[in-house]
Amino acid sequence: MNRALNGEGGQEPRWLSDEEQRVWRSYLHATTLLEDHLDRQLQRDAGMPHIYYGLLVQLSQAPRRRKRMTELAIDAKITRSRLSHAIARLEKNGWVRREDCPSDKRGQNAVLTDAGFGVLQRTAPGHVEAVRQAMFDRLTPEQVKQLGEIMHVMAEGLQPPVDPGVDVVDGGVRGRGGGRRATGLDDRGAALGDGRDEGVGQPLLVVD
Repeated sequence: MNRALNGEGGQEPRWLSDEEQRVWRSYLHATTLLEDHLDRQLQRDAGMPHIYYGLLVQLSQAPRRRKRMTELAIDAKITRSRLSHAIARLEKNGWVRREDCPSDKRGQNAVLTDAGFGVLQRTAPGHVEAVRQAMFDRLTPEQVKQLGEIMHVMAEGLQPPVDPGVDVVDGGVRGRGGGRRATGLDDRGAALGDGRDEGVGQPLLVVD
């Protein structure tokens, strides 16, 4: 960081040390390369970017393979407009469909179709291998454990504040006194159903 810049109010900014700068730049470089690597693999094998694959995985994990659009946008950490564009593309491919929310006429659910489920089944093995080769094959078991602990600490510190007075809405994003509902993927990935819109079968573990 440029130490020649002045801080606001005459206070000295908390500049990064040389070691912190090295780690920060290495982190940015590695995560950029990793995202590009996974994006290229998914474009090659399934004709979709990484973020689309992540949306399909989230829907595969949701009850009855459907989720409110508002909740899906929050869990995917993307804007509603970007989600709408992505869902439109997935709809065009026949992998997702939109349907009205029974409990809210203004709301919509995104639903993973059988075709979308099939794409995940075909794409998951190659994607898991790409993740393994790019990341876990290069780390020792101890490094994997350390990385997991570091990422957990970082994620906890970046979580938005919880408003305990917000009620659950349609299965909800926030619950009263309970904080944000854990709807995202766990470390193993998503448990896919058996290929039926209403069914739940033996899980197939994939990563996002």
